[in-house]
Amino acid sequence: MTRKITSGLKSIFLSVLFCLLLTAVAAAGLKDQVLEKILPNGLKVILLENHKAPVITFQVWYRVGSRNEQWGRTGLSHMLEHMMFKGSKRFSAQEFTRLIAENGGNDNAFTSEDFTAYFENMSSEKVQVLIDLESDRMHNLVLRDEDFQTERMVVMEERRMRTEDDPQSYLMEQVQATAFQTSPYHWPTIGWEQDIDRFTLEDLKSYYGTYYNPVNAILVVVGDFRKEDLLPRIEKAFEAIPKGAAPDQKKDIDPSQTGERSVYARREAELPYLVMAYHVPNLRSSDSYALEVLAALLSGGKSSRLYRSLVQEKQLALSVDADNSLLSRDPSLFTLSAQPLPEKDVIEVEKALNEEIERLRKEPVDRNELDKARNQLEAAFVYGQASLFYQGMLLAQHEIALDWRSVDDYIPSIRKVTPEDIHRVVNLYLTADNRTVGRLIPLPPQEGKPAPKESPPPGRMIR
Repeated sequence: MTRKITSGLKSIFLSVLFCLLLTAVAAAGLKDQVLEKILPNGLKVILLENHKAPVITFQVWYRVGSRNEQWGRTGLSHMLEHMMFKGSKRFSAQEFTRLIAENGGNDNAFTSEDFTAYFENMSSEKVQVLIDLESDRMHNLVLRDEDFQTERMVVMEERRMRTEDDPQSYLMEQVQATAFQTSPYHWPTIGWEQDIDRFTLEDLKSYYGTYYNPVNAILVVVGDFRKEDLLPRIEKAFEAIPKGAAPDQKKDIDPSQTGERSVYARREAELPYLVMAYHVPNLRSSDSYALEVLAALLSGGKSSRLYRSLVQEKQLALSVDADNSLLSRDPSLFTLSAQPLPEKDVIEVEKALNEEIERLRKEPVDRNELDKARNQLEAAFVYGQASLFYQGMLLAQHEIALDWRSVDDYIPSIRKVTPEDIHRVVNLYLTADNRTVGRLIPLPPQEGKPAPKESPPPGRMIR
């Protein structure tokens, strides 16, 4: 009996402590902790001191991703990401890697539809190494034909492993290409195979000159430093880089969809797969927060609606998920996806998903269920900021989508979402006319064909 009482008191104590932590984070925010400085050449510098450990994350984000590419030249952003590790005027590729390693750091990069980001995590006392490396490759990248030919083959292999040999990724690529018809979100970040095969070194040089300049970049540093010491060092290294012209960031946006679109993909696979994608607004609309809560309500853990219904009760699916593109630069997609169990029909799973959407239309969400979804989002948001890298990423992604200060709007906006908001966004966006449905039809493996290689993890791991 004593043990139960003690356990109960501990649970209450932790709950109270968590609520106090959320309140403290929401009240403090980041606006008063961050120093923003725009250098004369246009480079935006965002500095956030965090002295919990003697380390820093040093991140350079360029406002260029696949949305900035053109028909016939897709994949340039990702290809240039690879080439950024091939050396600059001051530092060869080998020297770049050696300096990071011998100073106990790690580095990588990643490309999305909206940005290309480079980062290093290292002891804070070694920050000058990172300033020197990143300032040099921002302006003095060396682009050689032999490196280009090699890396293009690497990218082709990466596309094969991550998309062509991954049935689910292939289906998602097809869904996105079908859902978006005029928006550059139509094409994949890695690019179409034929485009990768035909673009040239001159294409990359032109792309680098257009998008890799200070006025199109954001430098984010989070960790154990003093702003009054670090900022002058950043200014000295980066201010000498010419400003360049700010690229036009306005892109076409798809008009409202007026009817359901369907795509079928027949690929070698063990099981079918289903994706239902709906056009939705991004961070610039308050509806995006209601959609964020809706995604958590539908698939936030094993007690969520979709897991209980499709996995536990009806035993139709191995897994089910809902995802909202809150931080996309342009309006994007809210997706529902499911992996049917063996011997289960994908159409039956699709019917079950639609029934859950209809239930949301007809029945108001219970307050307790809504509170649980909001608490999950708030907890993930708060606990994620224990990572310096995640803090830097949050600031940069919000800056690219809208403004870094909007980070502080997340928890208050999530808390404001009501059952009426959930009902409204379901009726407004999760409609048959607004969706694109993708269905993977599994084919048996071809005799004699080797098994596909294991895909590399997300992010830029192949150099």
